[in-house]
Amino acid sequence: MNVTIIGAGAWGTALALLLDQNRHSVRIWGHNAAHLAEIARERTHDRALPNILLPASLQFEPDLQAAVAEADALVMAVPSRALRSVAERIADYRGPLISVTKGIESETGLTMCAVLQQAIRGAIPAALSGPSLALEVARGIPTAVVAAAEEPATARLVQDLFHRPAFRVYSSTDLVGVELGGALKNVMAIAAGVCDGLAFGDNSKAALITRGQAEMRRIGVACGARSETFSGLSGLGDLTVTCFSRLSRNRTFGERIGRGEQVATLLAESRSAIEGYPTARSARELATRLGIIAPITSEVFAMLYESKDPRRAVQDLLSRDSKAED
Repeated sequence: MNVTIIGAGAWGTALALLLDQNRHSVRIWGHNAAHLAEIARERTHDRALPNILLPASLQFEPDLQAAVAEADALVMAVPSRALRSVAERIADYRGPLISVTKGIESETGLTMCAVLQQAIRGAIPAALSGPSLALEVARGIPTAVVAAAEEPATARLVQDLFHRPAFRVYSSTDLVGVELGGALKNVMAIAAGVCDGLAFGDNSKAALITRGQAEMRRIGVACGARSETFSGLSGLGDLTVTCFSRLSRNRTFGERIGRGEQVATLLAESRSAIEGYPTARSARELATRLGIIAPITSEVFAMLYESKDPRRAVQDLLSRDSKAED
């Protein structure tokens, strides 16, 4: 198949490598033409994927319309804040549209596939999600993810596109659950990073992950997702790797906040999107609208948007009334 990757970041490039290895014809579009030309010339993306050589068969196209023109499938790998604006530029596209962006649109509370459905009426949306750090995938380290779509045939198409011996792809029809799992875990990863920055131990991290998963499940089920999805690859799997890995941008962001660094400074310094930052606000608004108790999300929001001291946020979490485990 002719597949176009929309977004030339670490994850989009790592997925392009997988598709190339599966003998698909792959084209990558990026918003920065000069940077795209540099990657094409040097055949490396050292800023995002150090020491990974890109094959000569990968094509790079700075013109968005030309990149999409002959595509049999599109992979949307742009930051959540840019997804709608980029999608609206290719509104005439018809065919499979695979979102690998993990977020919730701030203005609407919509998942990424729901945004794509609004912006590209003729598209067939799907999501690819799970515990998949871009650099590890590019290095060929064994990984398992899930392809989700409302129609089983669409999920299988995505599964067939990406599945490799070292990149195992499962399928699901719980599109909402898979997308929310991938988005909400970034908020929990920031909280996990704060724990690291405050020099808490493994007990604290384990408790946070467990209660974070319960919180994600409550929000997801209220949105129509299946409860069991949050025990799967896009739930517990993605939550675990993002909360523990030194390669996780969201966890590292939280760790630096826990050490006392300022949110605005960290955001200004970051070369890549910290998806947990906008998602914390979107998730808090979503939980409030649904009447869902989401204490971890609320405290992360307070740290990020209200300058709440991390130690005070932790203390407020710990001082909540005792309750039965859910």
